[in-house]
Amino acid sequence: MRRVFANCYEMDRKCYESYALSEDILMEHAASGMATKIGELFERGAKISIVSGPGNNGADGIALSRLLCADYEVKLSIPIGVSSPMAKLQLDRARRVGVSVVEELPESADLIVDALFGAGLNRALPDELCRVIERLNTMEAYRVACDIPSGIDEKGRVSPVAFRADMTVTMGALKEALYLDEAKDYVGEIVKVDLGVGARLYEEESFTFVLEESDFAPPHRDLLCTHKGDYGHLAVFCGEKSGAGIISATAASRFGVGLTTLVVHERVEAPAFLMKESKVPRKSTAIAIGMGLGNHFESEMLEKEVLESDLPLLLDADAFYSRKLLEVMKDRSREVVLTPHPKEFSAMWKILENEELTIEEIQRERFDIVREFMRRYPSKVLLLKGSNMLIGARGRIYINPLGTPVLAKGGSGDVLSGIVGALLAQGYDSEYAAIQGSLALTAAAKLYEGADYSMLPTDIVQKLPKISDRAR
Repeated sequence: MRRVFANCYEMDRKCYESYALSEDILMEHAASGMATKIGELFERGAKISIVSGPGNNGADGIALSRLLCADYEVKLSIPIGVSSPMAKLQLDRARRVGVSVVEELPESADLIVDALFGAGLNRALPDELCRVIERLNTMEAYRVACDIPSGIDEKGRVSPVAFRADMTVTMGALKEALYLDEAKDYVGEIVKVDLGVGARLYEEESFTFVLEESDFAPPHRDLLCTHKGDYGHLAVFCGEKSGAGIISATAASRFGVGLTTLVVHERVEAPAFLMKESKVPRKSTAIAIGMGLGNHFESEMLEKEVLESDLPLLLDADAFYSRKLLEVMKDRSREVVLTPHPKEFSAMWKILENEELTIEEIQRERFDIVREFMRRYPSKVLLLKGSNMLIGARGRIYINPLGTPVLAKGGSGDVLSGIVGALLAQGYDSEYAAIQGSLALTAAAKLYEGADYSMLPTDIVQKLPKISDRAR
């Protein structure tokens, strides 16, 4: 996993004041890092169109044009001129080495580099630049954004249009704005380049991290003298929509838990490997509840079997509409993982805090929302679903950006709940269970070989053994 920051201003200032690295030196390293990445993608002679803005992000692009012009057919476009001192200096340098500065955007290119505006954008783009970006987005070319796609503001929101990059080369450190759900269709592959010093010297402390595939660590069975009781017993409540509970319990069984029991209110047809009881089995080691629950169980039963228990608890789906179940949030010692999507989070927040949060507000302020949740409920772990799942645990945020569109299907969340519940039942703490559960879900989804619209939740479950084998 790698650190993520709200912005890089203080770290840049440290370079100026502590390392005697000038703004010019940092800019040269930014441009050199981009040039290296482009050199890995394109052979000499390729047609490259660089579109630069008036400030220092534009200056990065202008410096890049100077570095590339000897080996590539480079056209530099500056639609609204330059204004910052560094942009003026870089433009003078570029002209001195013969960079071709053009007034019109090229009709074609192999590569387009967007260097109009960087991570500090805090206002809507003017109409003139919106038209430029819309034109760039329609061109048949590979697209690279400098630092952050133009039109993505400092909070990660599109304002009102944005450059659609195949790759974003971000400078110095990873930024939160790159990982807001709204930005996901614009950033492409995210690559970081250093600015004159390595990350160990540049980066400050951060409590936000982006997860990588290499962070996945599936449960292993290393002992030979062992039995099913060594791997926990998960109780999964199976309610009105029984399929959700069955999917969840099946995923749990696939992900290492020794025993899985469906807690049922009436007769349910389920796979033979799932046990059924009318209450939580005595030797259970964790509980998962909410998936398809509805109003299937009486309050007295929930009070006795769930709220009075001290077992680790997974809450999902219908649990976030239940005042009774949410009483567990008052128990500061209880290990609880919550896995809502934004609409469910909104309902839960209204019950817990009597505060209205719209889905749009939650999506616009995902990082701040997770931080506020952690401040008010420091002992609980939140996994806020989305294109980039956010996990808030004990003051830290973990971003899982590895999801794919195949997961946009009913039942995917039930699989996630089963996986996280299985880890809780096996004795893993709630923070670890949420992180590894999210990584298992996205890894299994990536192994699906069918059309992106066709995956069923049972397909994800069937891929779970494959990711364990791959991790070994």
